[in-house]
Amino acid sequence: MENTEDTSTRETAKRLFGEGIKMDPPYRMWKEFDRELANDFSRFITGNLYSRTILTLPERQMAACAMLAALRATDELKLHVNAALNVGCDPGKLTEIFFQLATYAGMPAVNEALAAYRDVLKERGQWPIERPDGA
Repeated sequence: MENTEDTSTRETAKRLFGEGIKMDPPYRMWKEFDRELANDFSRFITGNLYSRTILTLPERQMAACAMLAALRATDELKLHVNAALNVGCDPGKLTEIFFQLATYAGMPAVNEALAAYRDVLKERGQWPIERPDGA
């Protein structure tokens, strides 16, 4: 019999990473090294942290995207931009978040984040996005 924690982990992972870009989530790599530890990480991150209801999944994904962009963790950012779009984040708000980085992480981080974001949108067939000013 499957426990509730594993079900929650699987359901949340599917919502986040089930559609969009063709990219392996880090979980698959983790399993190559240590299946049991990979399962523990997955249950903690996706089953526990991302399943909490204090923040919505879109809010969690916007926060993750901002942090990953500031860290210039481009591959992980692509994964989470895709997840953000999967759970309904507004593309215009994601763009604004990436421009907000200029103040805290500098323009190189903005440029890398926007390039990664554009790559994800192109792969999803959602590029170009509608600009807020309608132009």
